[in-house]
Amino acid sequence: MKVMSGLDARFFYSETPTAHMHTMKVVVVDPSGRTVPLADEGIPTLVEARLARLPMLRRRIIPAPHGLGNPSVVDDPEFDLSRHLRTAHVDPPGGQRELDRVIADIAGVALPRDRPLWEMTIVDGLEGGRVAFVMKLHHAIADGVASVAMLENAFVADSAHAVEEPFRPEPLPSSRQLYQAAATGAARAVRSMPRAAVRTVAGARQARAVKQSVTALLPGPFTGPRTPFNVALSSDRTFSGIGIPLEVLLAAKKTAGASLNDAFLALCAGAIRRYLGRLGALPSASLITSVPMATRTDRHRLGGNHVDNLFLPLRTDVADARSRIEAIHESSVAARRVREEFGPDLFEWRSGLVPAGMHGLVPRVWGRTRLADHLRPPLNLIASCVKGPRERLEIDGGVVTSLFSSGPILEGIGVNITAWSYVDTMYISVLGCSASLPDPWRLTGDLVAESDSWADWI
Repeated sequence: MKVMSGLDARFFYSETPTAHMHTMKVVVVDPSGRTVPLADEGIPTLVEARLARLPMLRRRIIPAPHGLGNPSVVDDPEFDLSRHLRTAHVDPPGGQRELDRVIADIAGVALPRDRPLWEMTIVDGLEGGRVAFVMKLHHAIADGVASVAMLENAFVADSAHAVEEPFRPEPLPSSRQLYQAAATGAARAVRSMPRAAVRTVAGARQARAVKQSVTALLPGPFTGPRTPFNVALSSDRTFSGIGIPLEVLLAAKKTAGASLNDAFLALCAGAIRRYLGRLGALPSASLITSVPMATRTDRHRLGGNHVDNLFLPLRTDVADARSRIEAIHESSVAARRVREEFGPDLFEWRSGLVPAGMHGLVPRVWGRTRLADHLRPPLNLIASCVKGPRERLEIDGGVVTSLFSSGPILEGIGVNITAWSYVDTMYISVLGCSASLPDPWRLTGDLVAESDSWADWI
């Protein structure tokens, strides 16, 4: 039995009936190169053969009694693969929009907690005989970097190069063991508080000095404008996915002297300008986005969360795309300097000091009272850009043609835009709900239109 980290526990306990904390991973495969049709071989056999490479998928999370401590994790003695596999069918030839609707339906249902927190739905009927593997994976299990590592490890052709861990099921912990683990964790947190306080105060002092020395816009939480994205969530989900040529973003970042992440954020900002402008709801002030940033980039890490967040202005107040990238880059560099003063792991460390059950208190109150419909949002949206596999992936002769990933939306923060690069394409997923983003295809259409418009200057 292992006890989860404070940050993993934060994702586990923060789930509410309308704010599901799972992520979505979608792998679309062209099986035409296989000698045996993919469906005929048996998907369960295919998945089971790779479970040793994905140890987190057989581990069950056991919450501490009354939320008094971080959950415990054990290799599930009751693990049954059939409880995690689903099938779905679209009328052929199904295109991206038909697949999007299936993904949205899957994303709108929370994962049951009496088993390891994942499900996989196999979707057939897609154009060209393609098959989609739609995985719903709880954020408490893995962040973006770990998810990429899991994917690459599952698909590596040579088993000698794959990382495997033995499955050692053990009895579920007793109440006494869970109370003991909670007490041990609480004592450790109390001992760490003085050191955390010193680091926080010192970091805040140094960060204040950095902020005073730069001219870049560095917004804090609850300083962004209200938009149609910032409402109390409904429990359903809306989804749309597209692919943008990676060379467009690479050329833009080079021309503007910025990073790939800066170019991605500027692309999102341009699309949002179009989307909100069409609704007559584009604020004069810049929207603010949370940008998850990995604090550990070990590409062989097969689970866990090691992330921090940057609050950045999306510069939706800047019409010119190149100027927008440059402005975002300036703020991004300054925000990273501020984060360095606090230390890359302080957010993760402080998550372990908060009483575990408290992680879910604010989200639950926020959701039940629908405060998001009345208060200024903590931020406007979440935007994440993850470096995905560089080489084309294959599974027993079937070729992976596209990859989509999406993180969760939160109360009052009803849009998540997540990008994963794969070979020569940036696959972008837009997730919302019927209250915050009733027509996600309009926003992905605006992403394409914005990308096309950059040809004039990149």
